[in-house]
Amino acid sequence: MAVHFGKDDAEVETHEINVTPFIDVILVLLIIFMVAAPLATVDIPVDLPGSTVQPRQRPDKPVFLTVKADRGLAIGEDAVSRESLASALEVATKNNKDERIFVRADRAVSYGDVMEVMNTLRSAGYLKLGLVGLEMREEKK
Repeated sequence: MAVHFGKDDAEVETHEINVTPFIDVILVLLIIFMVAAPLATVDIPVDLPGSTVQPRQRPDKPVFLTVKADRGLAIGEDAVSRESLASALEVATKNNKDERIFVRADRAVSYGDVMEVMNTLRSAGYLKLGLVGLEMREEKK
C-alpha cells in the first residue's frame, strides 16, 4: 500500500494492485511448461499417412481357432487335427480367405507352437489373423 503525503498533510491512499506475485507465478508456470513440453513429445518422428477407409463391422459369427494346453486345435467348439486344419477353415469361413481368424491359445502353450499354427494358417491362405487375450484389470487393495 502506498501512502502519499501532500502539501495539506492529509493521508491519501492509492489503490493499486501489486502484480509482482502474479508475474512470479506466471514465470514459474512458463518454466514448468518449457521443461515439460519436450518430455511429452515422441522422440521418433513419424509421418503417418491418413486413411479414408470406413471401419469394418464386427462379424456376426467370428471364427475362433483355439490352441489348447495339450496342443490340440479347435475351430469354435469342434476339435480339429493339424492335418485337416485348412479344410476345416474352408468350411468354417465358406472358403473366404479374407475373413479374419481369431487365434486363442492357452497360457501353457509355448510361443513356438502358436507360431507353428499361425504359419499353417498362412500357408493355407489365411493372412488376416487376430490374437485374442483376456483384459487384465487392476485388483483393488
